[in-house]
Amino acid sequence: MNLELRPMRESDLPRIVQIEGRSFAAPWSESTFRGLMRRPSACLIAAERAGKVVGFFAMWFASDEAELGDLVVHPSYRRKGIGGKLLTYALREARQRAARTVVLEVRASNDAAKALYEAAGFSILTVRKGYYSTPKEDAIVMRLELVE
Repeated sequence: MNLELRPMRESDLPRIVQIEGRSFAAPWSESTFRGLMRRPSACLIAAERAGKVVGFFAMWFASDEAELGDLVVHPSYRRKGIGGKLLTYALREARQRAARTVVLEVRASNDAAKALYEAAGFSILTVRKGYYSTPKEDAIVMRLELVE
C-alpha cells in the first residue's frame, strides 16, 4: 500500500471531520482541529493514499510528556496496517521532541486500539470510570515510557 504520512493541512479538515464522525460517538469538531493546528506544541499528521486522507493522528507536548489525543483510520481502511504506521510515526515524533513518556486514553471496549497500543509497548496506567458520556464508558489510560 502506497501511503504518505504528512502534516495535516487546513484543506484536509472536511475529510478529517468526516472520518472522525464515522469513528466516534462524540467526535472532535473542525474548530478543535483548527485550534490544535495553530499550537506549536501540537503535531497533526494525515495519512494519505492515492490522494485521499484515510487516517490521522493528533498529539501534543508539555514538558517531557506527549499525549496522543486522537489516532483514527477511516473504517474502510482499517486492518491494513495504517494505524500501526501512524503510531510508529507518532512515537518517532515524540522521541524527536524529547518526550520521555507518551500517554493516551482509549475506550474500554475498543479492543483493536488497545491491542495496537499494547503491541507498541503501552501499558495500562489507570481506569477512569465513566469517563466517556456518549455512550457512558470507562477510559483506559495507557502509558509508554520512551527509553533510548
